[in-house]
Amino acid sequence: MKTVIIKYNAGNVQSVMYALDRIGVNYLWTDDEAEIRSADRVIFPGVGEASTAMSYLREKGLDKVIPTLTQPVLGTCVGMQLMCRHSEENNTTCMGIFDIDVKRFQSGNYKVPHVGWNNIYDFKNNLTAGLQESSFMYFVHSYYAEKSEYTVATCDYIQPFSAMLQKDNFYAAQFHTEISGKEGQLILENFLKI
Repeated sequence: MKTVIIKYNAGNVQSVMYALDRIGVNYLWTDDEAEIRSADRVIFPGVGEASTAMSYLREKGLDKVIPTLTQPVLGTCVGMQLMCRHSEENNTTCMGIFDIDVKRFQSGNYKVPHVGWNNIYDFKNNLTAGLQESSFMYFVHSYYAEKSEYTVATCDYIQPFSAMLQKDNFYAAQFHTEISGKEGQLILENFLKI
């Protein structure tokens, strides 16, 4: 099985590579369209800022490639947010795979960004098979995807928000699967088995 990690202007890729190494998965880190299209699984991770990341994707033409992929695709953190329609982070037009917006947390009495372990609940897709309800995942984000018909797991911080999204072959997680311990590893393993 060929697994590709999409190379773009975002951090935290090394953590994803280590996570795949731990479960014995060979992968290729690339921004080459032919390599991405020929992959059996595509992982679209990221830590960074939405407009800068989208600029890189546009420069490489990947903003047009990613939404047309037909194999299973997993976006995490900023990767998930870029799969949405629009982000309030620097008023960024994103790829629109999920027809929803990404908004900034209104802090009130809470610290923003939302950093650390938080539980997810009400999950309902095959990536969470075998996961205990209210499992804890590791989050680092100031922006969130609003809840919608695509929400397949929820988390609460300031308000309920989408911890995971799914539409057809596109899966996404706001948390970092690669640093969320055995629960995050289970989600990665489930993705690779689809």
